[in-house]
Amino acid sequence: MIFERIAIIGAGLIGSSVARAARETGAAETIAVFDASEDVRVRACALGLGEVADSAEEAVAKADLVLLCVPVGAMKDAALSAVSEVKTGAIVTDVGSVKSAVIADVAPHVPAHAFFVPGHPIAGTERSGPEAGFAALFKRRWHILTPLADPRAEYAAAVEKLEAFWRALGADVERMDAARHDVVLAVTSHLPHLIAFNIVAMAEDLESVTESEVVKYSASGFRDFTRIAASDPIMWRDVFLNNREAVLEVLGRFTEDLAALQRAIRWGDGQVLYDIFDRARRMRREVIEAGQETPAPNWGREN
Repeated sequence: MIFERIAIIGAGLIGSSVARAARETGAAETIAVFDASEDVRVRACALGLGEVADSAEEAVAKADLVLLCVPVGAMKDAALSAVSEVKTGAIVTDVGSVKSAVIADVAPHVPAHAFFVPGHPIAGTERSGPEAGFAALFKRRWHILTPLADPRAEYAAAVEKLEAFWRALGADVERMDAARHDVVLAVTSHLPHLIAFNIVAMAEDLESVTESEVVKYSASGFRDFTRIAASDPIMWRDVFLNNREAVLEVLGRFTEDLAALQRAIRWGDGQVLYDIFDRARRMRREVIEAGQETPAPNWGREN
């Protein structure tokens, strides 16, 4: 047991997975859950995620750890409703995939008697809601902590304890500067999602191909884009609005490289195309070697 009592604000995919993992591993003795949606609270109660509170204040009142598991755009409201009620010595963290904006929205509202340690689990699926969570979500996945420049010795101890909690849930933990995190995630997560949303929307809009044909003849490439594009639109809207600088920087580079590919295709430059494709293929092997994907063909699916 790492914490006697934790409070989870937001019972979606990540929040419900934290609740399940904390119970299964014994990382927390008592789990309190609150969600702003009454319907989600009812469903969380039916799923037995923990003690479902009627208010954020009630959930966090006695918690040793408070996890803000809401979309990035809702972090400030979550902090305003919950964080001010935390007890002395409590740790506050989040799971947002943007760190600089979350720090700006949450840190000013964390009382001096508590410790805010921002974080981000690099784990998730395209599904959402409390039913989507599962205890193994964080196993062998990275969890990035972006600690603040807090000189207190107690703060350093809080970071260590939070790291131990995520390790207990099965994650590998690494610390990173918030700005660096936002650029790295713009490359590895945010831009790929943006491309997937755009390609799927483009395919739907093409007048030369009917929607039924797009669906009927979906090859593995387009099919995988649709999986990514099935992600929660509210969450991803907030990600792009709150990480716009890093995303626009990476998107600019992507646009330049895409133009180079376009020229190579137009001019019949097969060597340029081959070289780029070969480099990309090597990256796939590195991802597999790093344990972030299975070598099974077609993502392990039978069809």
